[in-house]
Amino acid sequence: MVNQVDKHTPLFAVIAPNLVAKPITMLIPKVSIQNLEDASLIFGPAQKAVAMAVVDSVEEGIISKSIVEDICIVCGVFIHPEAKDADKIYEYNYEATKIAIKRAFNEEPTIDEIIDKKNDIGHPFYK
Repeated sequence: MVNQVDKHTPLFAVIAPNLVAKPITMLIPKVSIQNLEDASLIFGPAQKAVAMAVVDSVEEGIISKSIVEDICIVCGVFIHPEAKDADKIYEYNYEATKIAIKRAFNEEPTIDEIIDKKNDIGHPFYK
């Protein structure tokens, strides 16, 4: 996960330079970074959004302060290649990260919910 792969450079979630989120969080871009504009979106609004969502989750008690030095979070980040609005990228990544953390730490959905719904729900990219 932390290997440097051309156009998919993993990065730490930071609120600002030298202010890393805790638990330590690694962002992995899901779409190739093609140019400086793409890089500025992943290393800017997406990076800060994920970092803020992680730290806000600690502040709100979703993640216990007592475990922040013992765990890490891995976060795949998708930014559509045509996305240009930094504020929307921040908003969408913040909300997605908050939802994912809440669900993970509340063990949602339960396996019974998954089993109950697995045959009645569709996948957006496959039948």
